[in-house]
Amino acid sequence: MLYALMVLAQAEGEKPAPVPDDPFLKMLPMLALMMLAFYFLLIRPQRRREREQREMLFKTLKKNDEVLTSGGIIGIVANIKDDNEVTLKLDESSNVRIRILRTSIVRILTPKDQGSPAATDAVKAGPPPAK
Repeated sequence: MLYALMVLAQAEGEKPAPVPDDPFLKMLPMLALMMLAFYFLLIRPQRRREREQREMLFKTLKKNDEVLTSGGIIGIVANIKDDNEVTLKLDESSNVRIRILRTSIVRILTPKDQGSPAATDAVKAGPPPAK
């Protein structure tokens, strides 16, 4: 019994064992710093370039340009209004025209773009290649 009291007395007098440090908590500030650097070095400059390209597209847009919209409609610009509205001519024989927002125009098509498969970004469906 005396031995049990001595063990309990020693156990009460000792300091509790320190909690082991979590390696994730030490890595968290470094991870945040890397994400911040990634944003400022890669993402932000790319967004700026894209915005400049869009502005250039809108500045060079003129009547009789063939354009592609974000909905996949290809038409010829018939009229450009100041309030970001563009009238597209879809079919000349029946005089079909639609009004769209200028921001929905994705690309101005040139004659060389119309024939190239890379310009339309479309995947052609067909039979699989023979083995």
